[in-house]
Amino acid sequence: MKNPADVAADRVERRLAAILAADVAGYSRLIGIDEEGTLAALRNLLREVIEPSIGEHRGRIVKTTGDGFLAEFASVVDALRCAVAVQDAVAQRNNGAAADRLIAYRIGLHQGDIVVEDDDIFGDGVNIAARLEALADPGGICVSARVQEDAAGKLDLAFEDIGEQQLKNIARPVRVYRIGSESPLPSHPALASEGKSRGSGDPTAPAEPPPLPDKASIAVLPFQNMSDDPDQEYFADGMVEEIITALSRIRWLFVIARNSSFAYKGQGVEMKRVGRELGVRYVLEGSVRRAGGRVRITAQLIEAETGTHLWADRFDGSLEDVFDLQEQVASSVAGVIEPTVQAAEIRRSAARPAGDLTAYELYLRALGEAASANRERMLHALELLDRTIALEPRFAPALALAASYRLDLENHSWAEHPEQNRAVALDLARRALREGSDDPTVLGRAALALGRLGEDINAAMALIDRALALNPSFSYGWYWSAWLRLFAGEPDLAIEHFERSLRLSPREPQGFHLAGIGTAHFLNRRFADAVAVLRIALEELPSFTPTYRTLAACYGHLGRIDEAHEMARRLQELTPSAVAENRFFRKPEHVELYRSGLRLANGERAQKEP
Repeated sequence: MKNPADVAADRVERRLAAILAADVAGYSRLIGIDEEGTLAALRNLLREVIEPSIGEHRGRIVKTTGDGFLAEFASVVDALRCAVAVQDAVAQRNNGAAADRLIAYRIGLHQGDIVVEDDDIFGDGVNIAARLEALADPGGICVSARVQEDAAGKLDLAFEDIGEQQLKNIARPVRVYRIGSESPLPSHPALASEGKSRGSGDPTAPAEPPPLPDKASIAVLPFQNMSDDPDQEYFADGMVEEIITALSRIRWLFVIARNSSFAYKGQGVEMKRVGRELGVRYVLEGSVRRAGGRVRITAQLIEAETGTHLWADRFDGSLEDVFDLQEQVASSVAGVIEPTVQAAEIRRSAARPAGDLTAYELYLRALGEAASANRERMLHALELLDRTIALEPRFAPALALAASYRLDLENHSWAEHPEQNRAVALDLARRALREGSDDPTVLGRAALALGRLGEDINAAMALIDRALALNPSFSYGWYWSAWLRLFAGEPDLAIEHFERSLRLSPREPQGFHLAGIGTAHFLNRRFADAVAVLRIALEELPSFTPTYRTLAACYGHLGRIDEAHEMARRLQELTPSAVAENRFFRKPEHVELYRSGLRLANGERAQKEP
């Protein structure tokens, strides 16, 4: 009787096959320019070009990915004919297309032993094909020596020997051939910047650099393994992949795909050159060092053109749960990078001539103008946003930001016509949701405006929960969620969310967070704790009127009437509405707690609390 291992081995199917691996060159760039159009074009290519060609050449598609596919053939000649036919057909489709919309595949082809399991294929044969694909130029094909030997003389193709290549995770070097210039493959001059002479292993061959995207852009370079243990190479690579995934959730950030940034692996490169060659403004680099069961990860964010270091930090953890550690570090890095890059973008836009601003740059200036919590600058920010929306009426981030700033006018008691301001804010929030329902920032700003201004609090919390599901590293999202939990009467959860927001962005000014945490203590009737936190918040944000009100109510309930009167007096210097109508707390007991404290602060007798 066979043992279980022998039975399992009997069930494994092995066979010799030609494996074709392909992916789209510059996929992230294309998605950044036109997401819907790119995805539709790729679907059409798969249906109208790739699937028919693979079928015609007696192959089968094993699986497809967002930007590529894997196919299997019984014959090397059939596989190579198919590869050439696909590249030729795709090139013809590009005729007449805009230079920045050209689609080109890289194809790698290898013949080897594979393992077949549930119609999927595995093994070195598959891995080598994938690595060869990464060496190919856009619109080009790279093949292994085994493919070249079988196909030479049978096809009218020129094979260019680019030497032995050390492919990642493949123990032995592989001799690689590029389908040369005598082949029928047309050139793609507009895609030259995507091809970086992968055959020579030099990702820095001269080429026309891609233009910078019209939004913030970043590349994450492979982290350097500083340990003696080569196994940590896998951990370092996995760490970078987690960070790229986390950053990709930030909708306004253009993130270079892994394949392009990993072309620099093992090379000492100048950041300015990386930025130029990949067409990005910011570069993240780092290292991993292991000592026993502990690991230290360092990371630094650099502005590529100037070499300026914008941020750096280190993270220590245990290797007991590698995946959990990678996720935690990636979340923390993404949480810090988002506001850091946004601040750098605001500084950059401020240097441009005022008459030469795009809608996006007007939006950035509005972000910077209102950062000081000053009424005049807030009103100027709203003027900039009015111009932005006039240029781009469906620009969801601008609509959401305008709603958010209208809400700030409400919070600071700065609106000349409060009811009109609230109505405009609600309209802007709803318009933003119609145009940007998959953008975490839009969802978060709109949710806070709707929840703060008296709309359905459960609907508002559902919106912010969706924003956090889209981007769990979104520090502002956790901050907005905390306020919504306060409004809904969940002060303990609100504190957790305020603290998570600060953990994700530790350099963020803490005044608003502390005002929220102090309010949470107040709702829990921990008045002394609330006073301690709110006084610090007031030092950081002396113009934020809600802090005065909550602090005055705290003093009222503590019987510290003189201090309560002082807070009420200082509040009246800022706004004539010392006892504002409460529109945000949803639980009646919280509304009464707030109002009775303010009545005490203003020298009135508190009504009996329920």
